Amino acid sequence: MNSSAQLSPEVQTSPPGPLTLSPSVTTPPPLTTPPPVTTPPRKSSIRLQERRGSNLALLLDVSGLEAEPLCSVSTPKEVWLQLLHTSSRRLSLAELQEAARDTLALQQEYQKIPPNFVSSLDLNVPGHMIKDRYKTILPNPETRVVLKSSEEGPDRYINANYIRGYKGVPKAYIATQGPMVHTVGDFWDMVWQERVPAIVMLTRLKEEQQKCELYWPQSDSEPSSGSFGRFQLCVTDRTERHGFTITDITVQLNSESRHVRHFWFSSWPDHHVPQRTSAVLRLVQEVEDFCSRPIIDGEQNRGGPIIVHCSAGIGRSGCFIASSVCCKQVRDSGTVDVLETVCQLRLDRGGMIQTPEQYQFLYYTLAQYSLLLQVSTLCLLPFESL
Repeated sequence: MNSSAQLSPEVQTSPPGPLTLSPSVTTPPPLTTPPPVTTPPRKSSIRLQERRGSNLALLLDVSGLEAEPLCSVSTPKEVWLQLLHTSSRRLSLAELQEAARDTLALQQEYQKIPPNFVSSLDLNVPGHMIKDRYKTILPNPETRVVLKSSEEGPDRYINANYIRGYKGVPKAYIATQGPMVHTVGDFWDMVWQERVPAIVMLTRLKEEQQKCELYWPQSDSEPSSGSFGRFQLCVTDRTERHGFTITDITVQLNSESRHVRHFWFSSWPDHHVPQRTSAVLRLVQEVEDFCSRPIIDGEQNRGGPIIVHCSAGIGRSGCFIASSVCCKQVRDSGTVDVLETVCQLRLDRGGMIQTPEQYQFLYYTLAQYSLLLQVSTLCLLPFESL
């Protein structure tokens, strides 16, 4: 990719350490709400994938030409992949602040990112449609999660992809659709197979229509338990914190049990953005802190990917993963490359980050985060203003 932009003197100091928050001091950032977006109104009659970009292929017939072509003709797919592999816009923290306010330029930047959607012909998995929540949102073949059969038999399909993390770390996340009635068992098979320590859920169960099936025990009393697929699940603790719900779940299969923490952020509207960045940044930090804590004796699922899902597994899920990756980049290097990060996500799962509005919100969230880092460094105090 292209080299980093020159940093101004005030951001060339050593990058600050990991983000830590405490509720004792309030340092309100200069920005409090996202700037108005310029996204044109969406037509209600268009299909799901049409809201996210075209997946049409261009076919050129040169068989009737007498002369040999002077050069090879690249297909749209090849052009898209080249753009996704090479697009970059590395910004200093000062440049990030300016970029986050230019909503028109961000909308234009977003529109130029190829969606990299997958067709059913590309997927080549017989019978997959019965397990797809949305028929046009399919997993990219190169990175899709394959469920290995526990007995002799064929591998099984699930609409999910491995997603690279910061610095291209493989399988840092799994982005997937919200489980359906007949895929709940597959979902927990994936949690078990991949030794997943945490699940991040970014949708309500119902938003005008059903968006996700309830896939863990829910009751007013603790502990609560139930059977889901071939697993016995027991909720041992549930806490409301910073606008989201944290649930600790024991997953048991035969004589083995594992601990999984479930983070449910239910106030993120479909196709839109939260009203404030603070809850998203706190959620990013809570998940990171939990997954990086010291290993406890007997833990069997540390180091596995973090599962992130909304309904389709591309919009809100893409925003969360990109926020998590870019926050690490801001802390580590004092720069950020949102464009490169989103392109990397779309190489792993098509359509990640659904709308220009979500793309603008991602920039704004990172600008807010960088301000908090600078305030923390100058004041020699931990962050308190989220």
